[in-house]
Amino acid sequence: MHDSLKAFTCRMCGQCCQGSGGIVADLSEQEKIAEYLDLDLVSFKDRFIRRKGAKSFVRVNESGWCVFFIRDQGCLVHPVKPRACRAWPFFRGNLMDESSFEMAREYCPGIEKRIDFDQFVRQGMDYMQKYGLSLDLEEESAAALHVEDIRSAMTK
Repeated sequence: MHDSLKAFTCRMCGQCCQGSGGIVADLSEQEKIAEYLDLDLVSFKDRFIRRKGAKSFVRVNESGWCVFFIRDQGCLVHPVKPRACRAWPFFRGNLMDESSFEMAREYCPGIEKRIDFDQFVRQGMDYMQKYGLSLDLEEESAAALHVEDIRSAMTK
């Protein structure tokens, strides 16, 4: 066990900013980003958000990258980025399923290669709690942030 290892240190590579699904951004997150970009909410939504069912997603470009990620510059909305972005790599799937964790560890250079799954989960749950990333979530919030049942299972 590697208790002294930090599970994740962001390398700002943008690997987590790529994917055709997009990132869920609830209304409060959209409002913060719109204000940061000095846009009214309607204009912001028209340019940067797509709806699918009950959820709103940040658009991706034709290459599958988040529209706010610029290679060699990073995230253009970093100070107000959605909770899902702030939570990476401590997503529900990676905290519940060891094979998902292992795939994320191979994909993301910021995940410590020597960390074991149990330590990753412990550090991830502590991180989510410390930054309030899984508290008071609405239905429209990213499913990847719904992790409170994992904490309950850990304490049994």
